[in-house]
Amino acid sequence: MKWRRAWAWGVQQGAGGCIAHVISLTSPRDACRLSVVSAAFRSAAASDAVWQRFLPPDFPSILSRAAAAVDLGCSSKKDLFFRLCHHPLLLLHAPTPSFWLDKSSGAKCYMLLARALSIAWGDTPEYWAWNRIPDARFGEVAELLDVCWLEIVGRIGSSALSPKTAYAAYLVFKIADDWHGLHCPKQETCRTQNAAGNYGCWGDISADEERRLDGGGDGEFYNETGEDGEVEMSLREIRGRNWKKGLLSKALK
Repeated sequence: MKWRRAWAWGVQQGAGGCIAHVISLTSPRDACRLSVVSAAFRSAAASDAVWQRFLPPDFPSILSRAAAAVDLGCSSKKDLFFRLCHHPLLLLHAPTPSFWLDKSSGAKCYMLLARALSIAWGDTPEYWAWNRIPDARFGEVAELLDVCWLEIVGRIGSSALSPKTAYAAYLVFKIADDWHGLHCPKQETCRTQNAAGNYGCWGDISADEERRLDGGGDGEFYNETGEDGEVEMSLREIRGRNWKKGLLSKALK
């Protein structure tokens, strides 16, 4: 009887391992959905074997650069995953000082602060002012004083992104009360990677928002293999060139 119980236990454990392996080949969203199928699925979907696969392979290196230490000993891999989703890490000595994971896919996400962006005439006090704001996430923001040519560019190494993943870039900004010239005709934007371009349009800019750089639904770029290279995301004014002021650029996500 003992060997029968041991055999049954081994079969059960083996089945649980197979379920966990299959779930690990899906996505974090699917793992959470599958956990309600049965007790066996719930146990497998919560296992470290599953959530280890959803964490990026280089997460120990990323955690080692965090401004505040992350305790790895008291959490399951699932707890760690959702902690990195809901509580972005501040990274030391990095052009992308904020890092988090996308809850649905596990993809690596970053925020480039205004100082990490290339802004045309950004170092000229007559055109742009650098101010600190109470929100500690952003530090300094770039305030547009008066320009007729608007160009903001962000760059990130493709190896820092998750491979085989579609990304979208968002400009985080605010509009000052005394703004003018930002209601010009819609502007097309272009973003390229590996010679493939996507185009879209900006509408009128509203008071306080986070806006995808192309303003449309086709503004994603696809990071194929994550090899060494650079992805450039830009907001460029290509027509109009009227004088404008009042845009407070906070960051690029």
